[in-house]
Amino acid sequence: MPNIKAIQQALKEEKVDGWLFYDILHRDPIAYRVLGIGEILAKRRWFYWVPVKGEPRKLVHRIESFGLDSLPGEKLAKLLGRAKTIAMQYSPKNAIPSISLVDAGTIELIRSLKHKVVTSANLVQRFEAAWTPEQYASHVEAGHRVDKITRGAFERAAKLVRDGVDFNEFDLQQWMVEQFRANGLIADCAPNVSVGPHSGDPHYEPTQASAAPVREGDLMLLDVWGKLDQPGSVYYDITWMGYLGAKVPKKYTQIFDVAKNARDAAVNFVRESISAGRAIEGWQVDRVAREVIRKAGYAKQFIHRTGHNIGQEVHGSGANMDDMESHDVRRIIPRTCFSIEPGIYQPEFGVRTEVNVYVGEKEAGMTGAVQNEVLALLS
Repeated sequence: MPNIKAIQQALKEEKVDGWLFYDILHRDPIAYRVLGIGEILAKRRWFYWVPVKGEPRKLVHRIESFGLDSLPGEKLAKLLGRAKTIAMQYSPKNAIPSISLVDAGTIELIRSLKHKVVTSANLVQRFEAAWTPEQYASHVEAGHRVDKITRGAFERAAKLVRDGVDFNEFDLQQWMVEQFRANGLIADCAPNVSVGPHSGDPHYEPTQASAAPVREGDLMLLDVWGKLDQPGSVYYDITWMGYLGAKVPKKYTQIFDVAKNARDAAVNFVRESISAGRAIEGWQVDRVAREVIRKAGYAKQFIHRTGHNIGQEVHGSGANMDDMESHDVRRIIPRTCFSIEPGIYQPEFGVRTEVNVYVGEKEAGMTGAVQNEVLALLS
């Protein structure tokens, strides 16, 4: 059952006349989660209208007339009345693809009825991305376990190299997968283990066919994310760098320091803004980190956004720290969490450092261990 009063309070604060939920063929998972709808047929279109004042209303097809019976409100043909501004899962010019779930034809239909369609992006944040205290606790606990497994993976890689055992990226990844199972963690896919040129590909995933051997002298990137195996838990998502040698070469430390400085500048910008009560948007955080990397001469090697929202999905429904892949104008709101993960990627190798930042009511800070130098794994 949705919290209609909370939705209406949010509509009032956003100065929107109402929120129109719409779906067919289960195209909009946000609508089902916000409204708390279980499994319904949805082979025909349905609409559910929550006005800023008054009772919700719904429009369903006669042969699927029971689909929204779990929701309060009458089944009426004339849904929207005199409402002027109507929020829907829509993003102007598809600026935020994860929100652009209503098809263009349906937007055209609502506009033809003389209503103005506005994005529901900030509303979605409130009901999808804001954590409960229990979820925050699950994040912290997942962080303890993920950090432990990440340290263990570096230690295992170092021991295998010292012992002269042949192994590759996939072998180490699969060991980490087993550790996830043993520690009550789940994830949407396996961690990323990459060495050498593979670390220069932000979305490389080792397979039995693609995995490179791991040897002494390799730079290793571990990108690890997971959550507790329990309902409602939220993710913890990090990236750490290690060097399989006694002393990290300067060519690696120099690049890592640039990424670290960009990370710290972005985190400090968020922390100081929240502490001062200044409203900030996702794109602004990205710009702070990107400017540090630009000044160091690596702008063309930073090829993704600075960070993403984190929730029950590793890429959540809240504001992303993004002024590159999109211009994310969503406000950063309390009780949300996101990654800060600047990276610099070159053909020979890449580096990335990733932390999670949680925003409270009046403060913000990192939630787990923080890497300040590339680890020398054979020292």
